[in-house]
Amino acid sequence: MSDTRRRVKVYTLNEDRQWDDRGTGHVSSTYVEELKGMSLLVRAESDGSLLLESKINPNTAYQKQQDTLIVWSEAENYDLALSFQEKAGCDEIWEKFVQGKDPSVEVTQDLIDESEEERFEEMPETSHLIDLPTCELNKLEEIADLITSVLSSPIRREKLALALENEGYIKKLLQLFRACENLENTEGLHHLYEIIRGILFLNKATLFEVMFSDECIMDVVGCLEYDPALAQPKRHREFLTKTAKFKEVIPITDSELRQKIHQTYRVQYIQDIILPTPSVFEENFLSTLTSFIFFNKVEIVSMLQEDEKFLSEVFAQLTDEATDDDKRRELVNFFKEFCAFSQTLQPQNRDAFFKTLAKLGILPALEIVMGMDDLQVRSAATDIFSYLVEFSPSMVREFVMQEAQQSDDDILLINVVIEQMICDTDPELGGAVQLMGLLRTLIDPENMLATTNKTEKSEFLNFFYDHCMHVLTAPLLTNTSEDKCEKGRVSYLSAYDFYNIVGSNKNNTICPDNYQTAQLLALILELLTFCVEHHTYHIKNYIMNKDLLRRVLVLMNSKHTFLALCALRFMRRIIGLKDEFYNRYITKGNLFEPVINALLDNGTRYNLLNSAVIELFEFIRVEDIKSLTAHIVENFYKALESIEYVQTFKGLKTKYEQEKDRQNQKLNSVPSILRSNRFRRDAKALEEEEEMWFNDDEEEEGKAVVAPVEKSKPEDDFPDSYEKFMETKKAKESEDKENLPKRTSPGGFKFTFSHSASAANGTNSTNSKSVVAQPPPASSNGSSSKTTNLAASVTATKGSLVGLVDYPDDEEEDEEEETSPRKRPRLGS
Repeated sequence: MSDTRRRVKVYTLNEDRQWDDRGTGHVSSTYVEELKGMSLLVRAESDGSLLLESKINPNTAYQKQQDTLIVWSEAENYDLALSFQEKAGCDEIWEKFVQGKDPSVEVTQDLIDESEEERFEEMPETSHLIDLPTCELNKLEEIADLITSVLSSPIRREKLALALENEGYIKKLLQLFRACENLENTEGLHHLYEIIRGILFLNKATLFEVMFSDECIMDVVGCLEYDPALAQPKRHREFLTKTAKFKEVIPITDSELRQKIHQTYRVQYIQDIILPTPSVFEENFLSTLTSFIFFNKVEIVSMLQEDEKFLSEVFAQLTDEATDDDKRRELVNFFKEFCAFSQTLQPQNRDAFFKTLAKLGILPALEIVMGMDDLQVRSAATDIFSYLVEFSPSMVREFVMQEAQQSDDDILLINVVIEQMICDTDPELGGAVQLMGLLRTLIDPENMLATTNKTEKSEFLNFFYDHCMHVLTAPLLTNTSEDKCEKGRVSYLSAYDFYNIVGSNKNNTICPDNYQTAQLLALILELLTFCVEHHTYHIKNYIMNKDLLRRVLVLMNSKHTFLALCALRFMRRIIGLKDEFYNRYITKGNLFEPVINALLDNGTRYNLLNSAVIELFEFIRVEDIKSLTAHIVENFYKALESIEYVQTFKGLKTKYEQEKDRQNQKLNSVPSILRSNRFRRDAKALEEEEEMWFNDDEEEEGKAVVAPVEKSKPEDDFPDSYEKFMETKKAKESEDKENLPKRTSPGGFKFTFSHSASAANGTNSTNSKSVVAQPPPASSNGSSSKTTNLAASVTATKGSLVGLVDYPDDEEEDEEEETSPRKRPRLGS
């Protein structure tokens, strides 16, 4: 029994003035040596960990609220609350421990000025309460001045609150209000406004319970109508009694529940509408009012949940085809409000709440109402759906995957959501933005569960890309297709009657000219960019199969810069992955062209588009993505070399040339190794001749590097040099033949198969002139065969073809040899 009586929930007030549930446990009071005093301890019922350890301080203002709550502040911005399961437990802790240490004489929530504290200590105990003036019309000004004067002193606030409570003073004041209103005593009404507002700022729950009772609350609202700063009084009571209607979608039979709902609505109205927004210094003045509303909402949700018949009846009417539209609208609005109130529940109770809704069929019901024509109903259904997704995306995912086994793609819940996003009629697409955020949550792998039996991530993503992705990308693919319009004409696509498309003058492709369509495509691109970042092979396969990046880059021609930036951001995320699979797709498709065109069209304007394009190429340079660097330099450097206000493109050229030199050095290093192995046994006999030959060879290499495209010596010189060199090696011929295959296989591979490797990978010559302006020269085949025929003899010599003979195709061959090592892994894959 004692365990149940002492069972509590611990709450703390967060920065947004909302109560956070810290856990459930059992409260006790004991002496804590470290704190040097009696303290309240709460240990978690799950694992016995310490949820709360708070010293009972006689200078702390403890407040008992609604029979089961004890609330107090431990620091200026740190409020705590204990919510007891039973009233008896709250009374026991309050009487035995808290009240005994808090005699209501010198309670305070804030630091007290020392002189003020001493002054009150000198007062006799019999005069601890403030003497209130008699409650009469001619004393209203005096009462208002008294209440205003005590607000700056925490001690005097407490003393005044006790005096008001003990003497039943509030009800007497409200009687005077009715008299002043009957007499049209404007001055008295202005004083009563100051008095009632000041009493609210005393922040005492016991006073709130009197003021917000059915008997008093409308008179309190009436007092707050007569703000002296206003020329005419507000008509809050008229709004609450005549304009605001209490709608019962299903009759509520519990009178206590009805009273609690009325009270909560009116108190919320006082806080949000009547009272001015508190300043930074007044935020804590109404913390108890916020708590009062919070715990009222908790009680309302709990009472409705306990009524088993009520929710069943609501769902029955919501899903009944015979229910008229007005009634269905009220039912959906009720659920929206109900879900909003449920946010006040502690996690385990909120878990039970949403599971109850799921069992009753909230998701199939939402599927129906989200497809209705009524904008208010769709909006309310979207809000309810957002509560469900935020609470448990896994629950929603499980439902839609089960649904897919029984229904067509068109009526799947996620596709209904996507269609609502696409068809949002709001010019600013407010609903579409909200739905896009929910879709992102549903497809986010970070909140997907992985278990031993099944992996939610793979199952759901397979489902999404099979059944839903085509619906999401339909507007994008429709608006970027090349066969939907003629050059220079506006095109209207029947699939989406609000798409206004104009043709591009460059590529006969189209891009949206309608602002609302551009906004929608920007949202879709944002979601696809998220997929690139968080999904792996699913989105990669989809991009390749649909050639999606090419279609997206059509939007670089849009007159709406924000849409062009979204397209660029999509490409930037792909390149940011540094995935060679994507890189090959980009280079083979020549997909940098629309980006560079956009940069050049932008001209000298220094804007976000300019900066974003520059950043894209700067990333490639800094990360040294070799395949993209080579592609850019070889194909576009002439167009970009004039851009000198940043060093990005010169830096790319430098990186490209450094890599080219590095590849040449690798090629040159192979014969030198062979050379050292070949002659290591009798270096003395051949030392002088070998040194002379290599020196000559290096000089020839130097000349070739300086002018690689010019023809050097005639080919007739090659046999003479070769024969001279071979005569000096004749004595070692047999030994060299044994070792030659092992030593020369890497060099032989590079020289012999560089063309075939490039051909297998579909690479062109890296000569920038021939790539852009013309196909590779016909002589490349001849040079390839020539290289093949001479492979054995070349590898037996110094090894650099440029050094021995500089025939016209050398540059092309060298560059293909450079490409070969990078492409070779693909041959084996």
